Order: sequence, then structure tokens, then C-alpha cells
Amino acid sequence: MTLSGGTRGAERSEGYEPDPRVADVRARLHEAYEASGKISDKARAKLDSQNKIYVRDRIGLLFDQGSFVEDGRYANATAAGLPADGVVTGRGTVDGRPAIVVANDPTVKAGSWGARTVEKIVRATESALREELPVFWFVDSAGARITDQVEMFPGRRGAGHIFHNQVALSGKVPQICCLFGPSAAGGAYIPSFTDIVIMVEGNASMYLGSPRMAEMVVGERVSLEEMGGARMHCTVSGCGDLLAQDDVEAIELAKLYFSYVPGSWRETPPVYDPEEPATPLTREVVPERESVPFDVHEVIDGLVDDGSFFEIKPLFAAELVVGFGRMGGETVGFVANNSAVKGGVLFSDSADKASRFIWLCDAFSIPLVYLADVPGFMIGTEVERGGIIRHGAKMVSAVASATVPQFCVVVRKAYGAGLYAMGGPGFAPDATLALPTARIAVMGPEAAVNAVYANQIAEVERSQGAEARDAFVAEKRREYEEDVDLERLAADLVLDGIVEADELRAELLHRLRYASRRDRAFSERRRSIPPV
Repeated sequence: MTLSGGTRGAERSEGYEPDPRVADVRARLHEAYEASGKISDKARAKLDSQNKIYVRDRIGLLFDQGSFVEDGRYANATAAGLPADGVVTGRGTVDGRPAIVVANDPTVKAGSWGARTVEKIVRATESALREELPVFWFVDSAGARITDQVEMFPGRRGAGHIFHNQVALSGKVPQICCLFGPSAAGGAYIPSFTDIVIMVEGNASMYLGSPRMAEMVVGERVSLEEMGGARMHCTVSGCGDLLAQDDVEAIELAKLYFSYVPGSWRETPPVYDPEEPATPLTREVVPERESVPFDVHEVIDGLVDDGSFFEIKPLFAAELVVGFGRMGGETVGFVANNSAVKGGVLFSDSADKASRFIWLCDAFSIPLVYLADVPGFMIGTEVERGGIIRHGAKMVSAVASATVPQFCVVVRKAYGAGLYAMGGPGFAPDATLALPTARIAVMGPEAAVNAVYANQIAEVERSQGAEARDAFVAEKRREYEEDVDLERLAADLVLDGIVEADELRAELLHRLRYASRRDRAFSERRRSIPPV
């Protein structure tokens, strides 16, 4: 007679003899697991004093509940005081979309890197490359452990391989960095290779050499905030994109940014229910006199779905505004001159800001709308020595090589190379539109008349007096303005359309729908050699 399964199981249970070695393994694994999932009261108090959140709580705020799967939790488990070797890696879903996270644990030797830390990060980037998954970088690290430098620094799978993989990931998948604390020395390059860096004010810092090292090596005495603090990087260097007040806001901003971009270069950005603008764009928003400054945010807000504009680098080079908005529920990138700041003139920093944003949009199939109100690039010895020609060429190169749908809207003035940098007709945009307030020329009327007729103006004044001089200048200015008349530019097909401000959103929405079919090829070659 055959025994039932339950009886056989009972017989085995009666004869079961536990193996003490297995029990020992279980006990040690349990201890290591627990150690990597909780922190001491002292560490908790330190985090609280810094207004920081524990690394696993940060991850909990990022991923959908119950979706996180961790890799390498037992890394360096045989070493005392190094749970998970100071970094948590794994994957989960963000609003239903899969992503990878690499998160330093500042409670483990200040989040410093050891050999297994580096190996875990390398493996996470390899997974991202293999599966084309976005990466969230939660950075809070004092840098490399000098005691582990031979194992983690120079080899083929050393720290350098992280940067190699980040470069390979660039433009393939979104890389989003929340900088919660320090990112020191070579580790500072991790944020620099990502698409966006969100820095927590008062805690985040990024520097190649610490203030103490700077004093020792170059004799400079400087504070950490001055050297590499969050506000400095978001306002002066441009290495930071957004300032957050705390960890929670940083993670919320990271998730919000992610909602505008696709999961990889093969996909398109998420689409949401369309909404009307909070305040529709009207003809009164744009002053008709080009000398009157105004805030271009009002134009953007009148074009995008209600409350959808997500500005990038708002505190850096504010004479140019860049960011994502939604039009009809779909992501659109905006590059806009802001005459309320420095007259909207383009500087080296604003050219860099624009170039990177254009590359970002082009990488992830996000159409671009340029809102031009630009007197041109800045001139003078200071900017020439700072390389404004190569910086301007970089922006023009980015515009020229972008293959996503592009629309140039001349809001008011578009003078000189400013027209080129803002996606003008010569750069094959899908359309060049203008408001009735627009002017397109090599330079403004006053500058042009003075440049061409300076000697004659002086002669008229000398021989006939100031009144005759003013009449001569007025006549030459009238002639110049007739030469660049807006109707003439439209008649000569320089412009594809002239629309009123209150019709611009509808016009762009129609054109965006058709432009989605455009060919994405630009030039057959190995790669360009862009200005730097």
C-alpha cells in the first residue's frame, strides 16, 4: 500500500536532523540582513540633526510601494561596520515605470566607496545598459576609502568604469541625480554625467578638492559652501540644476522630472490628459516696443497646459529660460530669451545652458519651441576672453544638429547671430513663425544707422547742426526699418507665418502634430566635433 504524501512528510519530519553549519549560516545572514536595514540611535540622531532621511526611506519615497527589489544586500557582510558596503542598489517602479537606483548610505563610513561598493555600482550601470532602464542616483558620499584604493580605484572594474558606463548611458536612458550630501573628489563626476542634478540646500556639496586641501595646495581659505555648496553650483557654476529645501522635495522634483521624459531613447515621453493654460496668452502680454522688458514666463505659461512648465536651471544664466512644458498633454521643450534679465542678451553661460538642454531634448525625442527676443550675443573684452565665440558656436551647433521637430517663434527682436542661436530659418526648423511685434535684422535700427553712417552723421552735425543731424538719422532709420519690414520678410518666405499671440498655442499644436512624422537623420558620419 502506498503512503500518502502527508504521511511521508511526517515520517521525514520525525527523522529530521538539523545541520549546525546551516543554522550558523542562517544566523549570520540574518544578522547581516538586519544590520543593513537599520541604523543606530547615534546615526539616526546625526541624520535628524542634518535634516536628512535614512537611505532606505529615501528609496521608499522614490519607488511604488512593494516594488523595490534589492541587489547585493550582503556585500562585505563579513566585514564589521560595513552593511551593504555603504550603497543600496536595485530596481523598482516609479509611477508604474521601471527604473534602477544607486543610493549611498551616509551612515556607513560617510557613504564612502570600497571595492564592493564600486562593484555594486558597476553592476547596476551594466543592468541599466543591458535592459535600457533609467537610473536614479541618490548621492551622499565622502568619496573613496583610501584603505581600499588598490582594489577599487585603478582596475578595469574600478571606479573609472562607473564613469565609462555613465557616458555610455548618456542619451540612452534618463540619469537623474539627487545630491543629498557631499560628492567629493572623483565622485563629483557622477552628478556631472547625469541629465539633471537636484541639490539639497545646506547639505549638498560637490567639489574636486576640499577647502582644507585647497588651503594646503594653493593657499586659498574658503568655506565649503563657497567652494562647492548647492547654491553656488545652482547659481554660479551651473553644475547644479535645481535647489531643494530637503530630501523629500528633492525626490519629488526627481519624480516630476521623470514624468516629462521617456524611459529610454527608443520610447516617447508619457502623455497626459490635455489641459488649457491657466492664463491664456493675449496680445497685451508682449510689449510692442522692443525696449520695454518683460518676463517671458508669461508667454510660456500662456502656451503650456495648466501649471505644467518645469524649468531647469532657473537660477543660472536667467537671461535664457529652458524647461519642459506640456502642450495638449505631450512634452515640449522651451528655449526662451528673457528680456527682463540682462535684456535677454546671450552670454557664454546661457549658450552652455541652451546647448545642453537642446541635446537633452534631441536625445529623448522631445520637440523644441524657441521663443526669440534676443539682441544677440554679448560683446566686449571680458566675454571675448571667456570664449564667447566657441560657446556661441556650441549653441548654434546644438540647434543645427537636433533632429526633433523644432519651431522658431520670433516674439520681438531677433538680431544677428541671436536669430541663428534661436533656431532661425537657416537651421531648417519645421516652421519659423512671428508675432506682429517681431523684428529680424543683422542688428537693431539705431545700431545699424550709427555703424553705417557714423561719418556722415558727424559731418551733417558739424555743417548743419543738431536738428539736421536728427532728421538725417530719422530718415536713415526709416529706410532701414522698411528694408526689414515684417510683411516683406513673409512675402520673401523668410517667415512661414505671422500669428497673433492669442492664436499661437493653437498654431503650434497643429504644427506639432504634423511634425511628429519628420525624418530624424541629420548627417552621415562617425560623430561631430562640437565646439567646447
